[in-house]
Amino acid sequence: MSEQLGSGWPFVGRGGSIATVRAALRSGAGAMIAGEAGVGKSRLAAQALAGLDGYEVVRVLGTETASTIPFGAFAHVLTGPPRGGENLLRWAARHLRRGEGELLVSVDDAHRLDAASAALVHYLAAGGEARVLVTVRTGDPLPAPVAALWKDELLTRVELPPFGPDEVGQVLAGALGGEVAEGTVRRLAAVTGGNVLYLREVVHAGRTSGCLAESGGEWRWRGELSMTTRLRELVGARIGHLDQDEREVLELVAYGAPVGAELLVALTSPRAVERVEARGLVTVTGEGRREQVRLGHPLYGEVIRGDCGTLRARRRLRTLAEALEASGLRRREDELRAAVWRLDSGSAAAPEMLLSAAGLAWARRDPRLAARLARAAIEAGGGVAAVALLGQVLMVLGDQDTALTALRQAARNAVTEGERAQHAFSLGMNLAWAGADAEACRVLDLAAGSLTDPAWRQEAHVYRGVADFFAGRLAGAAEALARARACEPTTVRGAAHAAALESWTDAYAGRSESALAVAGRALANRDDWDDDAPYALPALLDARCAAQVFAGRLDAAERTAAEGMEPAAAELPVSGFGAYRAMVGRLRGDAAGAARWARDDAARLPPGTPYRGRCLAELAHARALLGETAAARAALAEAEGPAARWAFTRQPALQAAVWVTASAGDLDQAVSLCLTAAGLAERHEQSGHLMFALHDLVRLGAPALAARRLAALAERVDGPLAGLFARHARAAGDPAELRDVAAEFERLGLILYAAEALAQESAAHRQDGRGTLARGAQTRAWALARRCPGVSTPALVELATPELTPRQREIVKLAAAGLTNRQIADRLTLSTRTAANHLQAAYEKLGVNDRTQVGRLLAAL
Repeated sequence: MSEQLGSGWPFVGRGGSIATVRAALRSGAGAMIAGEAGVGKSRLAAQALAGLDGYEVVRVLGTETASTIPFGAFAHVLTGPPRGGENLLRWAARHLRRGEGELLVSVDDAHRLDAASAALVHYLAAGGEARVLVTVRTGDPLPAPVAALWKDELLTRVELPPFGPDEVGQVLAGALGGEVAEGTVRRLAAVTGGNVLYLREVVHAGRTSGCLAESGGEWRWRGELSMTTRLRELVGARIGHLDQDEREVLELVAYGAPVGAELLVALTSPRAVERVEARGLVTVTGEGRREQVRLGHPLYGEVIRGDCGTLRARRRLRTLAEALEASGLRRREDELRAAVWRLDSGSAAAPEMLLSAAGLAWARRDPRLAARLARAAIEAGGGVAAVALLGQVLMVLGDQDTALTALRQAARNAVTEGERAQHAFSLGMNLAWAGADAEACRVLDLAAGSLTDPAWRQEAHVYRGVADFFAGRLAGAAEALARARACEPTTVRGAAHAAALESWTDAYAGRSESALAVAGRALANRDDWDDDAPYALPALLDARCAAQVFAGRLDAAERTAAEGMEPAAAELPVSGFGAYRAMVGRLRGDAAGAARWARDDAARLPPGTPYRGRCLAELAHARALLGETAAARAALAEAEGPAARWAFTRQPALQAAVWVTASAGDLDQAVSLCLTAAGLAERHEQSGHLMFALHDLVRLGAPALAARRLAALAERVDGPLAGLFARHARAAGDPAELRDVAAEFERLGLILYAAEALAQESAAHRQDGRGTLARGAQTRAWALARRCPGVSTPALVELATPELTPRQREIVKLAAAGLTNRQIADRLTLSTRTAANHLQAAYEKLGVNDRTQVGRLLAAL
């Protein structure tokens, strides 16, 4: 649902509410729309009225100014004086009627009505004098007659909640006139709390400042939140007047949220905390044994902080840090929060505290905060350990040059075994990340051979295995993993990272069942290791996602990829999950959706990282399938450098190059590139990617080049896809087998492959001279191809739309509904013979021969 009103912003996401309001107005006394300020109550009421005919509508607005004047809200319609002794409510009701239609009174902001106007509205609804539609603000006191409208069930109450992210996305797309990046939608939904009024002002501020701009056909927010004067005034009016104690409460929460309720009460006035909670300015929620206090709306913090000068802000932060430290820092996150408050307030903090906090921020997947704390720890004298941690964080943020420079300079200061180990791990991983495989392996091998503590040796072997995995040596990664597990006793951190490496290796080697089992066991115990093993969670999610895709479990892969793309996981050490969502979409035939997922995720990843290259490769692949060859080439050119650093990110780029070339019409070169991609996948032990590369040969019309290798692959790769791809290769020229293969592809959700197999079935029938069967297969292929909008591949390019005349289409629909020829003839005033002839002609065009078959095609026609 998307309708436009005069404001120019789309009216979306309220289909259920508007239907309820209209039904209440038609069949009952009316409706009351309740919601917070700015959620769109007035807009909903106006839209509801716009769809009603036959009513004489009187519109009334409650205002603070008129609330002290009897019948002030109705002053514009109550123009004549009452008759002597006449009941005032009866007089007012009589004056409201000016035409023949049924009276409908619409009251906006009924919580601001004066007593007489409120009594009149109740009188109209209770006596059936008029249909009534009112809007009220949740949380504001209501005049007694207005409250009685829903308490006495005179009106249907319709609660209007703020928009969720989906509705915010629809509103933004309509208002901006184009696609909006998913990250931008999530951010604006969070910042505005789904409040449409605030959203509109934030968008205006963003466009004015340039933070919200269109790039590459997509709107995206870059930079900090902008607050216009109007937005600040709107939010400030909602906050209202604050006394000194209340302001202190809100300032502490604005800088420290969430703040423990016990801590906040100790620092301020308990009654002031209660008052701001009662006004909805803060919320209190239970988290374990603590009650945490947060602001009632994200924008409250922007206004409250904006009213604080630098010195007062520092004082508030210092107060929070000192109070939390005095409480004993009982939780791990307490140390992190106290360190951040110390840093922001400019007060001194011990290097040990800063380093510990940086490690926790890194483990909690906030690399930017981790980098800030690690730098502060270095400045405070945190030594090599702080440099090593900063190096790992900068690596993920795409700044390997700075990381490597800092690590090389710190090498001479690594004295203790712990310092040497941490330095070697950070340096080795940075080198592997940068593609300097040989040097990375030398650094990590030296560490593994020189360290004496089993825990450090275990970690060295795991990192060596990761370097092997990046380079495409999966057998070498497995050997390093075995050496790691031989170092006993196993630490919690070591076990988690080892499980991640094992599942990663198994997934890309095609051992999906093992990968999923290992990942499942590790993730089930996530609480045990989550704060100690920063690489484990993202690697486990990547392994699970890869295993699910290679096993043909598209729905499960989509869910895992979505988990990897959650806002809290935006900058994981392993990222680029948008590539998996794109791959799933592409296999389902949704190339346009695939392009969006890949583009959105690429835009939020640091430039030059292999994970960004993986997303750009999927973007190129999707663009190529859509026939957008120039855009596909541009995306591929940007992807190839970063993606080529690692074997498992290089494969998507190689396979994208195949389809970019095919989209340009050079099928011979596409086949050649496909063979190259398959050869590299085989050399790098990437059986999952090899399976798809070989199947692309079948799709390109060269099954003989893939059949033997796919058959061998099916013996060692888990899941149904390898065997199905091998069947597809063997089925060349066999229409019956191609049809069965297509049915299996469709069952698994690989709609594009199913359509291609049916198109190949049609070609096989045509080659054998079976025209009717060829047309039937072509029609079925066309029906599936319609579920792949805009996609064009060599197998699909010759599909033609079955052309039915309007009469044939009408008769086919009736036949599919189960009507006999005689019943069809009677309904359409035809002879039975004529109806039968039309139906037979339609059957011949569609390549089917009975009502059951045509029914299955009907939805696509």
